[in-house]
Amino acid sequence: MTLPVLYGNRESGHSYKVRQTLVLLDVAHEYRYVDLLPPRAERRADFVAVSPYGEVPVFIDEDGVLAQSNAILLHLVRRSGRLGGGDDLERTTQWLFWEANRIGFSLSNLRFALRFAKEDPGVVAMLRRRTEADLDRLASEFDRRPYLLGEAPGVADISCAGYLFFADQAGIDLRRWPSVGGWLDRLAATPGWAHPYELMDSKSATSR
Repeated sequence: MTLPVLYGNRESGHSYKVRQTLVLLDVAHEYRYVDLLPPRAERRADFVAVSPYGEVPVFIDEDGVLAQSNAILLHLVRRSGRLGGGDDLERTTQWLFWEANRIGFSLSNLRFALRFAKEDPGVVAMLRRRTEADLDRLASEFDRRPYLLGEAPGVADISCAGYLFFADQAGIDLRRWPSVGGWLDRLAATPGWAHPYELMDSKSATSR
């Protein structure tokens, strides 16, 4: 039997979201590490052959090839009926769209600007303001409930939390948002949960 394949990288919060979901769903799969330093056309040949955008993550299973992390997450919850499937699918989808436009854009780009690039200070300031506004929005949810859809974690939480495990690399002190910090602590205590650098390291790849 051919296992599903996930292509990813340890610095990619979007890849992390998908692998963490696969682990929590107990889906056996191959994780193939992609070095993102070479130009897209020069990355590992099997990845270049299947990736529609030259970006990670890419997921392959019996239904075909999917890119974009939140599209992959929706595919997984539809197949499993868990972590936001079933009655929660529409609200899950709503949060995944929010994440793509907000925290998955703001904090990820702020981290990139500070850690990997030499961005204009005005751009950094804009991204920081936007990240702080997004954390304010998340905090308003966790002041009322433990997880985004109620009493149990789902892919909405996994998606919105993905890059927050890199918050220190973006110069964000989560002590300003204690309810967000508490939510991340609850997620980290979930059986099967792991930090992105543990879960996504090249040494944990199951196929090279």
